[in-house]
Amino acid sequence: MSRIHIAIMRKSWGLTQKILSGEKIIESRWYKNKYRPWDQIGAGETIYFKDSGQPVTLKAEVAKVLQFTKLTPPKVREILNQYGNQDGITPGEIETYYQMFKNKNYCLLIFLNNPQKVNPFLINKTGFGAMSSWLIVPSLSKIKT
Repeated sequence: MSRIHIAIMRKSWGLTQKILSGEKIIESRWYKNKYRPWDQIGAGETIYFKDSGQPVTLKAEVAKVLQFTKLTPPKVREILNQYGNQDGITPGEIETYYQMFKNKNYCLLIFLNNPQKVNPFLINKTGFGAMSSWLIVPSLSKIKT
């Protein structure tokens, strides 16, 4: 069964524009505990992206997914050094992101293909929790308003 993913991005970071421009070809999620979409996303699925408080404006296809467990600060630094550029992180920002992620236990790297604008639409997050930053639905009609 194919799933539809909605990734909610922190607007202040400007990441949706980096995805659209091709500067960011990896969406990373760093967790203390396993959260969606851990073990729930695969190649060929579609992710719709929206900035918090804004409508959905773009989508991309999942090319591949890498999951890292049992992270340590050195492993976090290694992941950031290896994949940071593809994640839209400039060399000068690596240290800032390292400080944010050094104590995380899990990292999910989602490689993106074919980002494209979509006609903006709003979603209804009822039932997902107010703080949900990743939604998984069987079809857009389930959450589109």
